[in-house]
Amino acid sequence: MSILQTDRLLLSEASPEDSAVITNYVIRNKEFLAPWEPKREEAFFSEESQRALLEADQQVIESGGLVKLWISLQEDPDTVIGSVVLGNIVRGVFLSCNLGYRLDKGLLGKGYMPEAVQMIVKHGFDSLGLHRIEANIIPRNAASLSVVRKLGFQEEGLAKRYLKINGKWEDHIHMVMLNDALEIEEEGREG
Repeated sequence: MSILQTDRLLLSEASPEDSAVITNYVIRNKEFLAPWEPKREEAFFSEESQRALLEADQQVIESGGLVKLWISLQEDPDTVIGSVVLGNIVRGVFLSCNLGYRLDKGLLGKGYMPEAVQMIVKHGFDSLGLHRIEANIIPRNAASLSVVRKLGFQEEGLAKRYLKINGKWEDHIHMVMLNDALEIEEEGREG
């Protein structure tokens, strides 16, 4: 799998050769994303660092533990505007992962993120056979909560001081979507 498409978006894997395009995205959104991400050293915003991260991601992708897709508009496929991630993929009896996503500061409110998240969730359920996709969101991030609620994720509770974001331990609302079709399919095979 290298590219997923929606009506307006391309979601594609990146290789280390794409480091310049990715670096442009992270620099462009450095201040905007800072409140929602781990504290970053200045070196993170270099092309060398982004290349190394892409190389590390490739290894995890190849082992089946990660799906990381970079978002671009179909009308401008050479400009990255965000990413969607299924990370910490666990197989076996768990069949679960964590969902992450981020979007360019200049493109909020256009429906791009729900469109991209819906596509990667569909991929996670239909192609990867996952049972559960989890998103953990800082309570004050209303836009992010709106994305997953719009798509049908259910709130399972509040995780106190769950992740260290921008240098501070932050509470997160635990949002989950279950793959009901997988359960029905399994029950049919067992019945």
